[in-house]
Amino acid sequence: MTNSTIDLDGNNKGTDASASPGSQSLARTPLFDMHVQLGAKMVPFAGYDMPVQYGLGVMGEHLHTREKAGLFDVSHMGQAQLFPEDPDSDVAPVFEELVPGGIISLKEGGIRYTQLTNQDGGILDDLMVTRFGNTLWLVVNAACKNDDFAHIAQLLAGKARLSVENRALLALQGPLAEAVLKEHLPAVADLAFMQACHADYEGEKIIISRCGYTGEDGFEISLPNEMASHFAALLLANDAVAPIGLGARDSLRLEAGLCLYGHDIDTGTTPVEADLMWSVPRRRRESLNFPGAHKISQQLSQKPDRFRVGIKPDGRAPAREGSEIHDMNNNPIGRITSGGFAPSLQAPIAMGYVSAEHAAPGTQVQLIIRGKPMLAHITSMPFVEHKYLRTKP
Repeated sequence: MTNSTIDLDGNNKGTDASASPGSQSLARTPLFDMHVQLGAKMVPFAGYDMPVQYGLGVMGEHLHTREKAGLFDVSHMGQAQLFPEDPDSDVAPVFEELVPGGIISLKEGGIRYTQLTNQDGGILDDLMVTRFGNTLWLVVNAACKNDDFAHIAQLLAGKARLSVENRALLALQGPLAEAVLKEHLPAVADLAFMQACHADYEGEKIIISRCGYTGEDGFEISLPNEMASHFAALLLANDAVAPIGLGARDSLRLEAGLCLYGHDIDTGTTPVEADLMWSVPRRRRESLNFPGAHKISQQLSQKPDRFRVGIKPDGRAPAREGSEIHDMNNNPIGRITSGGFAPSLQAPIAMGYVSAEHAAPGTQVQLIIRGKPMLAHITSMPFVEHKYLRTKP
């Protein structure tokens, strides 16, 4: 869901960081001082001054998260609560008018991944939606949050009221995340993947969501800004937890085969092309009552011209965003949208869009890297198996 990419040297490859290094306009999260004290390398990212890596380096942080638990500051993302204008009604049917996901079927504390779409089926942003009573809790991408909230408020005016929340957001990801977090918030042990709950901590309301964007089991913790540093320090005091920067966050999500907004998905791609139709239930495909539904329905019946696919280069050279993809006769068939070195696999991986006739796993292609064709093949995703805790024992 994030909006920039970082290489293993900690260099920002993104195109949408809204300020240049040293700019005075960069915003800071409540954990900025902690990042500096921990020796983080800070970079501009989506308008914020954010940690890209710490002492372990991107490779070390990536592997630490896969083996133990990594703590991420994702406070730059947008958080908001959506209320029905009529307090006796449910806001879920109203919000469902804007997205293709199944929102009204959400149970209490249930989380959905979905997308805001335009009338052409293009993706304005992807987001997480959680039901609490007759309200919804929304988490959107940092670089899109102002536009997202203006879009929602405008289209739902008179039907719903949006309250944008200025709160910190931490992510604790990895196989030891539950063991660490339940020492302080025992309620986490009752959650399965894509479930959330409220909890009290030192008299303050915390929202705990069992989700994340690394492919690992883990949690996102929304809490008041004033207690963010204290709570982060509490988690970091556990030997299993290390601070993790944007660099490892990007390589983890790429291994998990998850889309990066502004790169793998944008207003020019539809959920069908992006292989995200798993997030659109049959009821919504048949009802055609969301923005872009007819374009999406047409693509489902006639097949789109292109698909998002996983790609494994046959050699060691990584293919970066923008690299051309050619067929074996040197005809252009697509372009890489995310690519880099996978620390868990010790090999390069990538994802991108190719013409439909070349999208089958196993298809051999060529990647144009530094002007030279390099052999690669289409592969299914994720590159590294997801380890979500889908049901509680």
